[in-house]
Amino acid sequence: MTLLDIMRTSAVIPVIAIDDPDHAVPLAKALVAGGIRVLEVTLRTKHGLAAIKAMTAVEGAIVGVGTLTQPEEFAAARDAGAVFGVSPGLTPALIAAAKSSGLPLLPGVMTPSEVMAAREQGFQQLKLFPAVPAGGVGMLNALAGPLGDITFCPTGGISIETAPQFLKLKNVACVGGSWLTPKDLMLAGDWAGITALAKAASALR
Repeated sequence: MTLLDIMRTSAVIPVIAIDDPDHAVPLAKALVAGGIRVLEVTLRTKHGLAAIKAMTAVEGAIVGVGTLTQPEEFAAARDAGAVFGVSPGLTPALIAAAKSSGLPLLPGVMTPSEVMAAREQGFQQLKLFPAVPAGGVGMLNALAGPLGDITFCPTGGISIETAPQFLKLKNVACVGGSWLTPKDLMLAGDWAGITALAKAASALR
């Protein structure tokens, strides 16, 4: 699958932070059961790589790594089984790491100049981050004119209530959100509740 194929698989890509490694597999199963197959596991916690490795065994799950900020994280995430990467920004070192690792990267951008700089490096799919502070729907509409060949996954400040406003835009393939994996449901082991959230998210498109 190409990065664009992955983005188009799920209307919402959940941004997942794993605090308890035992949550990884049941969480992935709950999300996939609700129709959300693309899972972004962030490296914000020490269990990120282990969670990626565990989740790749869940049938139907397409597991990627998020919060890539250091070059050495690319190879480690790829070796853990990640099939795509997401970063909050883009630097020359991250570009080199993405190319050498072969891990498809969805880099974060916030301004038109950053979009153009990323495109010059061969990136056609980008994450608008943080989406709402960056201008949200208005910014994406503005970018669609001069930079219409770019496809976005806006992330940051988006909720289930506002997601449809983004998903109807022609230059948006999916949105990122953390509301699918609330900590209270994860701590309670309420996987049925998370499946219900996933089903609601799947129905947004």
